[in-house]
Amino acid sequence: MRLFNDLKERHCEGRRFAHPGHGFGDRHERRGGGRFGGRFGGPGRLARLLEHGDLKMLILHLIQEKPRHGYEIIKAIEDLAGGAYAPSPGVVYPTLTLLEDLGQVTSTTEGARKSFSITEAGSQALAEQQGEVNAILARIAAAQPHEPTPALIRATENLKTALRLKLSGKAMAAETVRRIADLLDEVARKIEDL
Repeated sequence: MRLFNDLKERHCEGRRFAHPGHGFGDRHERRGGGRFGGRFGGPGRLARLLEHGDLKMLILHLIQEKPRHGYEIIKAIEDLAGGAYAPSPGVVYPTLTLLEDLGQVTSTTEGARKSFSITEAGSQALAEQQGEVNAILARIAAAQPHEPTPALIRATENLKTALRLKLSGKAMAAETVRRIADLLDEVARKIEDL
């Protein structure tokens, strides 16, 4: 077996194959069922934050907050992750079925949709693993994107442009300069207080 692996490594060196951990295989694994390529391409990406069993506990936690449909669960997880990750329906719905089989959630059909509610057994399981749930929520919060939103970038660029235009023209009166500085200081204080 070792000889085979040595030959394979020499023969496949520099080539990309769809094997886990080699070439484009790990790119597809990184993407998983949700959207977390790009911003979480490094060691802290959300894919590694949701370990085996974490999604089950996270879904149970969300259902305990209030009864939810599958789509509402997907959106709630996406909101928790700051838009950086949304699990696919192909992962969420089987997990809901598992939780129902375990007796931890029940479902009621409303038209074409199922609404899931937590059971006493689900509440007990969640209480027993509350520390793990808190750790999952903390990891997700810590991994949220730290990039400014497009609206914030636009507003910052507008401010820079307004200042450039105002300062690049004729000489300004001392009173105008003082008023601009006061406005900028006031905005800075308000931002700090948010």
